[in-house]
Amino acid sequence: MSLRTDILAVLQADGQLNTSLPGGVYDAAEVGEISRQSTEDAFDENKEPKNCALMRLETETPTGPYPTSSRLFLIVNFYGDANDDARERVFALLNMTKIGTNVWEIRHVDDVLDQTDDALGVSLALSRYQVTRLR
Repeated sequence: MSLRTDILAVLQADGQLNTSLPGGVYDAAEVGEISRQSTEDAFDENKEPKNCALMRLETETPTGPYPTSSRLFLIVNFYGDANDDARERVFALLNMTKIGTNVWEIRHVDDVLDQTDDALGVSLALSRYQVTRLR
């Protein structure tokens, strides 16, 4: 499995997180964005968005003592009004952990709160994590 699928599997398998995010947790590499076309399960029978999350890998830069060690940033976008509970649960699942092979540590970096996704008309929060790993 890849780092992306390992982290996604941890998030999707957590019952407490699934309760906060009934619309699911998605990988941006697979679905692109939360939309009625690509993530149908993230919407209710009236086509209104459910609370959900989108995981995205961001920038990877060399760092550390080895030529192949790197720092990869991971962002989780939380859509909907239960994003505080979901953010705290993802923090508990990811911060200061080692998920996957060749990972030294996943560490929470920052949050962006009180945003709005204008296209969906829902509240939005983002959490960024740094994955220190050997490539």
